[in-house]
Amino acid sequence: MRATVIHGPTDIRIVEAPDPMVQKPTDAVVRVVNACICGSDLWAYRGVASRTAGQRIGHEFVGIVEAVGSEVRELRSGDFVVAPFVWSDGTCAYCREGLQTSCPQGGFWGSVGADGGQGEAVRVPFADATLVKLPKETAHEEKLLPGLLALSDVMSTGHHAAVTARVRPGSTVAVVGDGAVGLCGVLAARRLGADRIISLGRHEQRTAIARSFGATDVIAERGEAAIEAVKELTGGQGAHAVLEAVGTEESMRTAISIARDGGAVGYVGVPHGGGAGVDISQMFDRNVTLAGGVAPARAYIPELLPDVLSGAIDPGLVFDRTVGLDGVPEGYEAMNDRTALKVRITL
Repeated sequence: MRATVIHGPTDIRIVEAPDPMVQKPTDAVVRVVNACICGSDLWAYRGVASRTAGQRIGHEFVGIVEAVGSEVRELRSGDFVVAPFVWSDGTCAYCREGLQTSCPQGGFWGSVGADGGQGEAVRVPFADATLVKLPKETAHEEKLLPGLLALSDVMSTGHHAAVTARVRPGSTVAVVGDGAVGLCGVLAARRLGADRIISLGRHEQRTAIARSFGATDVIAERGEAAIEAVKELTGGQGAHAVLEAVGTEESMRTAISIARDGGAVGYVGVPHGGGAGVDISQMFDRNVTLAGGVAPARAYIPELLPDVLSGAIDPGLVFDRTVGLDGVPEGYEAMNDRTALKVRITL
C-alpha cells in the first residue's frame, strides 16, 4: 500500500508501506476513503516538532472496515467508520469518564510504530472502542464526506473549546484564531446557543466562512488593538467565553485579556511558547477560568454526528482544497503558505 511519511522539515513523501494486518484480537483494518492535513501536522513540517525520518503522518480519516479481529463485536467488514484522532481501549477509568485522550492504552495515529491516517489503510487498535460507525450510504455521498471527516478532529476540537469555555445560550463568545479549528469553534458556539460571536481573524476567505458559521462580528486587529476592539464591542466588559485556537503566547494573552470578569477561556491550540502568555495574577483578580486541552473527540462524535447528517451544521466547509494521495506534498506546501485553509485527501 501507499502512505505518507515525513523525512524532515518540508520533506513529505508518498512511499510504499507494508499492508496493515490484524495483529491483536481487538484490531480492525480500515481502508481509508478520505483523510486530511491538520494544522498541527504543520509543526512537524516546519521542523518545530521533531519526527523520526520515515515516520508515518496524519491523524484524521474516514474509511471502510476491511478486516476485524476475533474479539471485535460491534464492527464487521464493510462498515463505514470515522476515527477520532486518538485510539483508546474504552474500558479504563478515563475512557469511562469521557477523557479518551488520557487512556493509558491509547495512542495517536502517526506516532512512532503506528499507522498514519494519510495512507491507503490503517490498523486500528481497540476498534470497538475507537471507531464510530456511520451510515453505509454516506461513504458515497460527496456532500456529506467533508463534514464527517471534520468530526475526526477539527469539529470535535472546536466543540471542546466551546464546552470548556462554558458557552451557553445567550452568551457572548470570542474566538481567537481563524484556522479550521477556530472556525469550527465558531460553529460550535452557534450550535450551543451563543447570542454574539466575535471572530478574531484577518483573512477574508476565512472570515467569510466564520460569518457563514455564525460569527456576528469580525476583528482583524491583533495584540492590544484586538483587546481594545473586543472591549469596545462588549461595552468594556469582554466575552463570557473565549475560544483559543492558536497556541502561541500572544494568542493566549489575548484570550485571557478579552474574557470578561468571571468568564472562561477554552484553549485547544497546540501550545508553542512555554505558556508565558498565562497571567495568573490577571486571572485571579478577575476570576477568569482557564480550561481545555486535547479534545476527547471519541466522546463528542456521537453527539455531533446527527447534526452533520441532518445538515444542521456543515463543518466540511473548512476544506477548501482536495487532492489525491500524490498531491499530499503540495497540500502541505499550500497550507504552510496559507494558500489553503485545510486540505482534504481522497483515496
